[in-house]
Amino acid sequence: MGDTLEFNEIYQEVKGSWNDGRLRFSKQNVVYKSSKTGKVDSIPAGELNLAQWRRVCLGHGIKLGTSTGHVYKYDGFRDTDLEKISEFFKANYKVELEEKDMCVKGWNWGTAKFSGPLLSFDVNDSTAFEIPLSNVSQCATGKNEVTLEFHQNDDTEVSLMEVRFYVPPSQSDERQDPVEAFAQNVLSKADVIQATGDAVCIFKELQCLTPRGRYDIRIYPTFLHLHGKTFDYKIPYTTVLRLFLLPHKDQRQMFFVISLDPPIKQGQTRYHFLILLFSKEEDINLTLNMNEEDVERRFEGKLSKNMSGSLYEMVSRVMKALVNRKITVPGNFQGHSGAQCITCSYKASSGLLYPLERGFIYVHKPPVHLRFEEISCVNFARGTTTTRSFDFEIETKQGNQYTFSSIEREEYGKLFDFVNAKKLNIKNRGFKEGMKGNIDEYSDSDDDQHDAYLERMKAEGKIREEGNDSDESDAESDESFNPGEEDDDIAEEYDSNASASDSSEDGGDSEEESSKKKKVKKAKVVKEKKERKPRKEKKQKDTGGPKRPMSAYMLWLNSSRERIKSENPGISITEISKKAGEMWRQLGKDEKEEWETKAGEAKRQYDKAKKEYKESGGGATSTSKKESKKGGKKEDKKRKSAGGDKDKERGGNDSFKSREFIETSESSSDSDHKSKSKRKKESEEEEEEAVSTPASSEEDSD
Repeated sequence: MGDTLEFNEIYQEVKGSWNDGRLRFSKQNVVYKSSKTGKVDSIPAGELNLAQWRRVCLGHGIKLGTSTGHVYKYDGFRDTDLEKISEFFKANYKVELEEKDMCVKGWNWGTAKFSGPLLSFDVNDSTAFEIPLSNVSQCATGKNEVTLEFHQNDDTEVSLMEVRFYVPPSQSDERQDPVEAFAQNVLSKADVIQATGDAVCIFKELQCLTPRGRYDIRIYPTFLHLHGKTFDYKIPYTTVLRLFLLPHKDQRQMFFVISLDPPIKQGQTRYHFLILLFSKEEDINLTLNMNEEDVERRFEGKLSKNMSGSLYEMVSRVMKALVNRKITVPGNFQGHSGAQCITCSYKASSGLLYPLERGFIYVHKPPVHLRFEEISCVNFARGTTTTRSFDFEIETKQGNQYTFSSIEREEYGKLFDFVNAKKLNIKNRGFKEGMKGNIDEYSDSDDDQHDAYLERMKAEGKIREEGNDSDESDAESDESFNPGEEDDDIAEEYDSNASASDSSEDGGDSEEESSKKKKVKKAKVVKEKKERKPRKEKKQKDTGGPKRPMSAYMLWLNSSRERIKSENPGISITEISKKAGEMWRQLGKDEKEEWETKAGEAKRQYDKAKKEYKESGGGATSTSKKESKKGGKKEDKKRKSAGGDKDKERGGNDSFKSREFIETSESSSDSDHKSKSKRKKESEEEEEEAVSTPASSEEDSD
């Protein structure tokens, strides 16, 4: 057996929601890491004194108890895991993994037992359910009842609001009320925050960005109290996940960020981060409200009774000692300006993105913390509004996408090197050539590197220039107009202006001067239109000729169609063709050869019939009819065009009517009507004659 046992997709119940993670048993300790929050629970092997294997809703689970009174429960094991876990516990922890059954009778009468941080309700010495007392937010008592109210979890669809216990009166011990005793046992372990006693220290009027405002922060041994003008918040230290100390880009301010899970609430708003802003120049002298012996015993040298220094240092030092968590600071990353952060925009507001050793954090509205282990890939995208900036996209394994936009292009090289060094998956790494070009594009260097977009734009510009040059060369080679010719030649070229030029010579000198001042207009170059190719005439189907023969497949299909229908009742027409195609492909060469000989015989008969049909003159009649129709149409067009010309000669333009014509229109309307009807009759007679002429007259003449 190895030194460690590891299990994936192990679940931990947190206020009604199941958070998955990884569990590892080693010789030194038991470590569980949540995939959602990244929080790590480490149980030293020497403290384990209880191990139970139980059947739960998600397969099987383990309940571990420690000598310090803590209880840990992990679910999601398989039935086959029992043997190897039991052997590992015996060999390394000296603890027996005992199997314990849960009561599933559904009875509501039993015994309440308080074991450490758990309230267990047992029926016949079997546990029916357990309540973590740390989830209790309030405990109220009645005559014979105790009501427990619970903290709510926003991640769950259904939350447990309250549980009521009926406590029967006890006749053995009349001095102590059993209801009060039950309530005291609950409150001793419950997460009920009561500001009793004096605060360890108080920081007044600190600037808070989220939630926004100025707050007095009172530090108590077990919780943090934010007291503002409008709202108060009490934050237990158990809800603090991480602490961050981040320098501002201006190098004069500092951010102190407290990550919370569960978040603090104000109405429907949830604050997952508490962000404080300090000035580096602000100092403070701090005295703890404890004697020196208590400070030394409680904080083990991490704090002293009297301290002095910068305000942000004092706050972070006190929080680190009370919460007992490390403070995360930026790593070795340095941007283009030398700062340890990058100016960018997330959603609608501008902020700062800090690349850390194990993740990214964005400050401040809204704050975002992304760990490397939950990042699926990152992407560098060109800015949508300007080329002087780019976007940095982060996609998580849960499918969420975070886009940090408007990052200066000078930051690209530093950020790309950082992401590459952390071995994050870059989504557009396939375009490595283009990415190198983008690096130089985002920097101020003048070196000519390959940029695919720039090369494409240059190529399009060359094509346009070549097109303009070809147009100019066409204009110069055109002999119809030369700008170097004299004015007399130009006037002679345009026939309509020839008389005008003669008359201008007879006129005075002023007219000659004005004509010289006029600019010579360039003649428009008219490109020759290419002649259209005549359309191919469609072959008319000869209905009187012999029908084409069927192929071997079609002959086989016609003979096999009924058989396919009978073998597959209710089959559609399309499915018949599909089925027939499959059957035809499966036929052997001998069977196909039979149908191919039949198709060949039908082809020979068709060729023979077609030859006889042509010799008897079958195909010629259709073509002659077609030609006669064409000839008739052409004659009709000629007649119509000739009639139109005559009308133009008589009346000129129909759309224009002179004043005299309008005045005499009433008198002449009758005569016009008669002439029109006469012309209409003549055209009808001509059409009748054209139709009555036989179409075979041309054939006779031939």
